[in-house]
Amino acid sequence: METVRLPPTYDRSALRPRILHLGFGAFARAHPLVYLDGAIGVGGVAQDWGVVAVRLNSGVGDLTALDAADGLYTVLEADGDSVTARQIGAVVATCHPARDGHDALLALFALPSMSIVSLTITEKGYCLSGTSLDRNHPAIRADLADPGAPRTAIGVIVEGLSRRRAAGLGGLTVLSCDNLPENGRLARAAVLQFARARDADLAIWIEAHVTFPATMVDRIVPALDAEGRELITRMTGEPDPNGIVCEPFRQWVIEDDFAAGRPAWEKAGAQLVSDVRPYEEMKLRMLNGAHTFLATLGALAGHAKIADCMGDPVFRRAARQLMLSEQAPTLAQLPGVDLPTYADALLARFSNSRLNHRTTQIATDTSAKLPQRILAPARVHLDAGKGWPLLSLCIAGWMAYVREAAVDATALPLSDPLAERLRDIATTKDADIYLRRMLALREVFPEDLAKRGPFCDAVGGAYARITAVGARAAVQERLR
Repeated sequence: METVRLPPTYDRSALRPRILHLGFGAFARAHPLVYLDGAIGVGGVAQDWGVVAVRLNSGVGDLTALDAADGLYTVLEADGDSVTARQIGAVVATCHPARDGHDALLALFALPSMSIVSLTITEKGYCLSGTSLDRNHPAIRADLADPGAPRTAIGVIVEGLSRRRAAGLGGLTVLSCDNLPENGRLARAAVLQFARARDADLAIWIEAHVTFPATMVDRIVPALDAEGRELITRMTGEPDPNGIVCEPFRQWVIEDDFAAGRPAWEKAGAQLVSDVRPYEEMKLRMLNGAHTFLATLGALAGHAKIADCMGDPVFRRAARQLMLSEQAPTLAQLPGVDLPTYADALLARFSNSRLNHRTTQIATDTSAKLPQRILAPARVHLDAGKGWPLLSLCIAGWMAYVREAAVDATALPLSDPLAERLRDIATTKDADIYLRRMLALREVFPEDLAKRGPFCDAVGGAYARITAVGARAAVQERLR
């Protein structure tokens, strides 16, 4: 069944530029902007919360198209035979430094109405090494040398806050909406360390006047393909360069710590809490951990999409076993959350064939994802002296994926921050030496973990089974 709900029903003329969103990509359009649109639609204090959509690198054409559409774009929520189209109307303006100039972008921080700077810039956009600003990053060096023409989101934020302070205005909130653990802490670390490198007094002002609440975001938003573009055109009557297709499910947990007010996101279903970390950990280990497991091992087994993995009884059983037997025991119990029910809901979401969520897409940047999703719970089991057969298989599956991708990039793409080093390591012919070199990657495996005999034995044994019998059979061997 196809349902079209166009256009927004609220009075868009009441909107003002109160949120500056850096990184106006697919996830921003499908998640925080949808929540804001819902909050505006039910009235109340959210009525004037308009967004200025910003892209910093590519995307000039998309923003120009959004301007031509009066800030409107289409979100298709698809699940099986049910598809609902809605138009999002929260955008009141767009800005791109390559098109509009840096001063136009930075001046937005000094608008009296501006209250929140929200971010979807991916992990790379924070320019951190661990929790420390990467002062050797070329773009960071350039931004410190020329603050008035920043290339990074962090440089934009700090220079923008400097201009806000100079205008005699109060603070605001920097709200990370990236799928990263403790994203607020990371944003705060990057901004304050950059500010201290520039101006100690500015850093003190930011620390006193700017808040950095953490958030937990959840919605599956696959890359838009030709089928999705055709569906948007058919349902709305015209192409939409900014349109997206996503699942109906969405979740947003936000720490309620705002310096200059906030929209009534709770009216659109968001959860406002004092501590987001338990929710974040549950999602990272249960959903994202299972995604990484299915992406690497599923791709090795020949499954192109996550929904294909769910159609394979071996992988479906393995995903549930991973979540409930190996991930759930490492989590704190949250009030009102039943983990078996949550796991079954995740499996239902993974089965959504309309999303075209490709395993190789999810396998992107796995080296940065393993520590929180897989290694942290593995450490819990190691410390307790308990088994972790599927977690170890996931680690070994990534290693097998890397080696196969290095041999044939047309079959399995390798898109990873460590891609060059991984390809070099993958040329190692001896399996034992290959494993040792992979485990020596300190960006992925902490030294204390990589040198624990039981850890190395478990990963090595899992890798041996994948190479001996193949990914699917290796998964099947570990089912209970």
